[in-house]
Amino acid sequence: MTLGVRAAAFDEAGRVFLVRHSYVPGWHMPGGGVEHGETLLEALAKELSEEGNLEIIGAPDLVTIYFNRPTSRRDHVVLYRCTVTQSAPKQADREILEAGFFALDQLPEGITRATRRRLAELAGDTPFSEIW
Repeated sequence: MTLGVRAAAFDEAGRVFLVRHSYVPGWHMPGGGVEHGETLLEALAKELSEEGNLEIIGAPDLVTIYFNRPTSRRDHVVLYRCTVTQSAPKQADREILEAGFFALDQLPEGITRATRRRLAELAGDTPFSEIW
């Protein structure tokens, strides 16, 4: 089994932070794999720092765990909701082409279906799914 973390990371203005990777199309919530010997919260903090220069304020809320069938028959994603601050704007690099905060009514063109669904679930607009 493989395990990953993703964050519905909001700033204090209620905007969500999204990233556009170099290796997969679309805009996504930041996150990545949990490494050997790493806790979920350590992985979450590391990914937020690497992908957005973000730091978590307070304790993140565990939302749910999804089966990530599109990626693998063995992959699961743990989603957290958290409030974050950004130490500096994220500059493009080999992994992250673009990143930024977006108002929920002004999401970027090309947001993935899964990301849009997760935001709708968090808003209470649609029931939670077990599949990413």
